[in-house]
Amino acid sequence: MLRITGIIAVPLHEIEISQIRAQGAGGQNVNKVASAVHLRFDISKSSLPQILKGRLLDMQDQRLTKDGAIVIKAQQYRTFESNKEDALARLAQIIRGVTLIRKKRRPTRPSATSQKKRLDRKTLHSRTKILRKKVC
Repeated sequence: MLRITGIIAVPLHEIEISQIRAQGAGGQNVNKVASAVHLRFDISKSSLPQILKGRLLDMQDQRLTKDGAIVIKAQQYRTFESNKEDALARLAQIIRGVTLIRKKRRPTRPSATSQKKRLDRKTLHSRTKILRKKVC
């Protein structure tokens, strides 16, 4: 069971984990040991609440595929177990991110004082540049 919050958890049988070979430099073992992890989590088939599924599917993230699955590749560590823990932690972080409700931004206007200060700074800057010109 992957704990997301106090009340939300994802059963491990819903998460597909496969071993792959890591990319990059690795010495003699790089072509023999499959220590990287390829994690796949299908959102529509999961047991998450519908509202979270909708938020996950609406999210703009390169790890989200067109068919509605989150794909995470973890290869930072040298062992499979460490990479697996890292991938699961990143999946939990993604799901935890959509559980938070963002405050709606209220558009504001600059105050009269701040507008006046801005115009005064522009005038001062303009005067400085005029004084730098050559006198004919």
